[in-house]
Amino acid sequence: MTIKVAVLGAKGRMGATTVGAINEAADLELVAALDLGDDLNSLVTSGAQVVVDFTHPESVMGNLDFAINHGVNVVVGTTGFDAAKLETIKGWLAVNPEVGALIAPNFGLGAVLMMQFAAQASKYFESVEIIELHHPNKADAPSGTASRTAELITEARASVNKEAMPDATSSGLQGARGAKVGDVPIHSVRVRGLVAHQEVILGDVGETLTIRHDSIDRTGFMPGVLLGVRKVVSTPGLTFGLEHFLDLK
Repeated sequence: MTIKVAVLGAKGRMGATTVGAINEAADLELVAALDLGDDLNSLVTSGAQVVVDFTHPESVMGNLDFAINHGVNVVVGTTGFDAAKLETIKGWLAVNPEVGALIAPNFGLGAVLMMQFAAQASKYFESVEIIELHHPNKADAPSGTASRTAELITEARASVNKEAMPDATSSGLQGARGAKVGDVPIHSVRVRGLVAHQEVILGDVGETLTIRHDSIDRTGFMPGVLLGVRKVVSTPGLTFGLEHFLDLK
């Protein structure tokens, strides 16, 4: 069965790459490619079953409100979601129980595995910190991937009753120790020439372990995006994180 797909943010780098990937997939049909200022009603008139959103944190909630409340499944790569926004989306989905919504902090399969490996490893190390590196056009800091990684690590450490991480810092410039998400400090780098990169540094007495993922080109995200499109049509409700669509057991 062919799945009809629309893309929001189709003129952006990720959106344009997604358009190309959908056009190359035999089981997917691109029925709308919209960008800033285009009429969202095209999502309905085109018969889209799934809309992929790669827009901007300031516009994504309005897009999701429209799509979900018009019965269109959503796959979201736009970042900037906090607990309040997720609760709002859950409310829209409760009114439209047949609709599925995948919100993925990262669509890179390697990045998803990096997050899972880091969470598991964090149970065995005293310290852990995250450095995320992106291009300077990125709107949010820390990245959604880094925030999600920190959340997973915090949950994993709590599950084995890990003690607080050691840190004797008593004075310093604001921000020098990064921004904490859960228990984990995150350091954000924005440099021209980068795409998307993250390393998790874990340490204990006498050794360190670094788990790093590098996105070299945006095409590397496409297998995850297409997996999300194919799975979301049969997965109603909110799914946060692409790992839930992978067999990681």
